Amino acid sequence: MDKRRMIETNYTEEDRGIEGSLRPRLMADYVGQAKIKDRLGISIAAAKARKEPLDHILFYGPPGLGKTTLSGIIANEMGVNIKITSGPAIEKPGEMAAILNGLKEGDILFVDEIHRLNKQVEEVLYPAMEDYAIDILIGKGAAAKSIRLDLPRFTLVGATTRAGLLSAPLRDRFGEIHRLEFYTQEELKQIILRSADKLKVETDPEGAMEMARRSRGTPRLANRILKRVRDFAQVRYDGIITKEVADTALNLMDVDRMGLDRVDRGLLLTLIRNFDGGPAGLETLAASIGEDPGTLEDLVEPYLLQNGLLQRTPRGRVATRAAYAHLGLAYAGAEVSEEL
Repeated sequence: MDKRRMIETNYTEEDRGIEGSLRPRLMADYVGQAKIKDRLGISIAAAKARKEPLDHILFYGPPGLGKTTLSGIIANEMGVNIKITSGPAIEKPGEMAAILNGLKEGDILFVDEIHRLNKQVEEVLYPAMEDYAIDILIGKGAAAKSIRLDLPRFTLVGATTRAGLLSAPLRDRFGEIHRLEFYTQEELKQIILRSADKLKVETDPEGAMEMARRSRGTPRLANRILKRVRDFAQVRYDGIITKEVADTALNLMDVDRMGLDRVDRGLLLTLIRNFDGGPAGLETLAASIGEDPGTLEDLVEPYLLQNGLLQRTPRGRVATRAAYAHLGLAYAGAEVSEEL
């Protein structure tokens, strides 16, 4: 994947400078994911009334939808500290044991990309999540003995974009599992207007909606687009983001009215021109456009599927009538409706 791709939804260095200051701190300020907010609100109120930590929580869904933000909000609402780490960063069981032992009563441990924990590290979590204890092996060989160390009661919040890769024993130890959905354009418009206010960028509602329309249902991308359009408005216009300014800036950045860039359009065009619209297998399609199959499946296809531009069928990927229309091509062939 081109690292300069503007509509990349994974966390990038560019996001580091803006996301922290724009993230809401309390549930009342969080826009979208209404059902999850309601369920979490009930859980938080009940836990605080009982003076107990929350049950362990798993968030899953495409990148950029607010998994880390929600974890921070939970910590703020509970009035506890949060320790943030990621699956790839913890290589040895001893590292996980040290992190767990450093927590205080009620603290939240947030593990991003939790599906990438190695098996040995994951096994440390099993007794920690169930019994608030870890087993430490002291000594070697025949003289080795296991000692159980009690832990403070904590809440593990896991986040993953690949819930299917989580092992069953780990997944079953989460008391709450929430799937984050893509945001509506109206929700993204509210997020953009809120962020614009924080960044002190004058933005009219139509300008915010134009940016929301091209943000692929993702708040992270909406905030990144706002930052880019702000720079464009400052240099080329009077600093105010209107519909015209947003439209001109995003066209210049090669992001079309549905939020597709050249990678998305390239996938659809390859499927249509090289494979007569499909079906084509994921591996074959990935090889044809020079991308990794996992990258296509995780970062490109979800948005195309959600917007009805692509179908997954038992025989492979198929471009829909809507894809032909969006690309301005004459449709030929029959759509396949059966899903995997």
